[in-house]
Amino acid sequence: MTPKLSYTIWFTQRTGSTLLEKAIESTGMAGVPREWFNCPPDLLTTFKKKDHAELQDYLYKLGTTPNGIFGISHSFYEPHFSQLTETLRHFPVAGSAPLERTALWERVFPNHRHIFMTRRNKVRLAVSWWRAIQSSEWHVSSSEPRKEVDLSDKYSFEAINHLYNECSMREAGIQEFFTEGGITPLNIFYEDFIQNYEATVRTILNYLDLDSKSASIAPPALTKLADAVTEEWAQRFRAERQDGWTNRGW
Repeated sequence: MTPKLSYTIWFTQRTGSTLLEKAIESTGMAGVPREWFNCPPDLLTTFKKKDHAELQDYLYKLGTTPNGIFGISHSFYEPHFSQLTETLRHFPVAGSAPLERTALWERVFPNHRHIFMTRRNKVRLAVSWWRAIQSSEWHVSSSEPRKEVDLSDKYSFEAINHLYNECSMREAGIQEFFTEGGITPLNIFYEDFIQNYEATVRTILNYLDLDSKSASIAPPALTKLADAVTEEWAQRFRAERQDGWTNRGW
């Protein structure tokens, strides 16, 4: 069944998107916004479907709650997004007329709303990203204990600087996508979300024209991973990145 309303949470790494996904899913009324496309570009093989019509219906089923709301969470990067776009062009609902990227996305996912999840402090984003790569600790359930990880020799200015630049380029790509379609998304900032957890979820429900007042929202499902190592790396990178600058930003 084609959803009656759909939305995408666009994000880069380490912006709290997984925590937000779980919070929204816990309401039972706003779709199942997971990273359904975070897999090899051959989605037919990944999901073991015989054709694009079957794949289309299967994806709708995965991401839709009984009230007809479809959600997806997606991190923009190339060449994956271009490959994904070509796959979506083969969906029956896409039709045969050539469409720009945003028009195609909104044809495949009807009555669409866009949510942009970002993090103001890109230094802390990049540090968190590198820490997760080194520790293999991307998410920890609030019901699980933290594991001991020795990161004493894992700091790398070059790696963090690369991720600092990469997150900026990914967000630029998302913004270009919005600009193509004249889209003004609902902006969600990580720093605000972690301080106003329930209020942020209810803001999203209102944005989707859902009854936010009646929604039951589960407590945060994930544990905050930032620690003394994170802070040490952030301060070290901050100093090294601006070494020699006359006018320092931070």
